[in-house]
Amino acid sequence: MKRSSLFRVGALAGAFAVVLTTAGCAGDAGQSSGPVTLEYWAWAPGIGDVVAVWNEEHPDIQVKVVEAAGADDMIAKLLAAQRAGEGPDLAQAEYQKLPNMVVSDVALDISEYSDTFADGFSEGALSLVTVGDGVYAVPQDTGPMIFMYRKDIFDQNGWAPPSTWDEYAALAQTVKTTLPGTLLGGYPDDASTMAAYAQPLGAEWWATEGDAWKVGIDEAPTQRVVDFWQPLVEQGLVDTTHFFTPEWGTKMNDGSILSWTAGAWAPAAAFSVAPDTAGLWAAAKMPTWDGESGTGFMGGSSVMVTKNTEHPKEAVEFLQWLNSSDDGTRGLIDIGLFPASSAGQSQLADQPVPDLVSDQADFWDLAVGIAENSAPFTWGPNVQVAFDAWSDGVKAATQNGGSYTAVLKTAQDAVVADLEKSGFTVQ
Repeated sequence: MKRSSLFRVGALAGAFAVVLTTAGCAGDAGQSSGPVTLEYWAWAPGIGDVVAVWNEEHPDIQVKVVEAAGADDMIAKLLAAQRAGEGPDLAQAEYQKLPNMVVSDVALDISEYSDTFADGFSEGALSLVTVGDGVYAVPQDTGPMIFMYRKDIFDQNGWAPPSTWDEYAALAQTVKTTLPGTLLGGYPDDASTMAAYAQPLGAEWWATEGDAWKVGIDEAPTQRVVDFWQPLVEQGLVDTTHFFTPEWGTKMNDGSILSWTAGAWAPAAAFSVAPDTAGLWAAAKMPTWDGESGTGFMGGSSVMVTKNTEHPKEAVEFLQWLNSSDDGTRGLIDIGLFPASSAGQSQLADQPVPDLVSDQADFWDLAVGIAENSAPFTWGPNVQVAFDAWSDGVKAATQNGGSYTAVLKTAQDAVVADLEKSGFTVQ
């Protein structure tokens, strides 16, 4: 059995300290000669209908879907099951939460099986399920960033979606001057958006080197992003309403916000917020910093094989079908997901476009092209610490006139301190 002490699990991973082992020998337990049943914890609405197709075609490997918890509660539920010596064979996990499952000794390294599915995903998508030298899940759905804008109002004023962030800043001034009471868009008060903006610049908020974690939140790529946004906020050129709040929804409906950025899932998700504006929006590529081709990720989830399973080979076989095959990914599309695999994305062209962008016939072609060039990114084991530090700090700085750059340093320091307190080695 190959063993590695790449990470230590401390208080962060469940108030106990153990050395993480990557169980390369787990595949030995997967040699089954008879029918097996795999328990799959998931929250994606309708996933049971997709799995039913697999079960009908694969009598020797049956999958039982259990809606054990939602996205926000899944990690706690898995950790509790692990402590009790229980748990599923498979579990859905948001990308930013997967590293916690790795250091908590829940996720199984499936590198020995990755050649069966890796070719079906972009480098960016695979980076989201890779920690150190291990692959700990199969990507399921993803959120390549897109720029959403009110095409009707842009067209009326002869404006084009900005191709660079410098153009964005100039357009923000034009919008405020031309249409008093209206703003181009909002600022990134949530860390997931900030990370997505910095990813094309090569940001590495977390990385691994030998036995250590490296933290790079307060480094040049993200510093450039916060230095861009703070003047726009101070000059009143962008909205400070938090994303997807009722107040934000009101501004979406009444036309006082003309653009916003999010993953490719956004048009479908936002329709319920602003149904009266259906067909008035369009999507474009994100503005670039220096003409780079890569785009950041925002949102999405993977499915991991857990160390609780006795059938890792069969589990990966099912996940390859679910997330890479034509039948599996067609099912994911039917339940509203943007597939992470190239096979799934190739089927989107035949789908109706979301109602919010109903007049944009090339929406799926645009989204797939963006997804193919998404920038690689690695999340860390204490993402929530960074998210909370940035969100709380930037709101206070916006209200009180503080420095966003200082908030970035505070977030970096908080993440490092938390890792060290939890028993990790940090460079």
